[in-house]
Amino acid sequence: MNTVDKLNNVILFDGECNFCDHSVQFIIKRDPQAQYKFAAIQSEIGQQLMKEYNVPSRIDSVILIQDEKYYVKSSAALRICKGLKGGWKLLYYLLVVPRVVRDLMYDQIASNRYKWFGKKDSCMLPSPDVRKRFLG
Repeated sequence: MNTVDKLNNVILFDGECNFCDHSVQFIIKRDPQAQYKFAAIQSEIGQQLMKEYNVPSRIDSVILIQDEKYYVKSSAALRICKGLKGGWKLLYYLLVVPRVVRDLMYDQIASNRYKWFGKKDSCMLPSPDVRKRFLG
């Protein structure tokens, strides 16, 4: 059985990015059912999932693996919002906005994330209950 058969609602993120790390922490706090699992794109499992789903290696984005498909950029972010508690789920409906328009803003943040938020030398050490949500 390959990894694809076992996993759903997996968020692949840039493990070196402070903004991405804060985004993961944001999701964890608003996902009390722990439906989302996480893996750094740079990790072995992250690379394996990208290969299994044929995600182009040049993709510089958060990646959501859900229902045997992958989503990137604003499509991934808005689909993630749908699963969060509170008013965040309403952002999902922004998917009606054409992707090219949504991704303009996403690309602006993504291309400047290291400059604006910095890079990390090490990962945070999550609590045991949160740690089990990280793959690999």
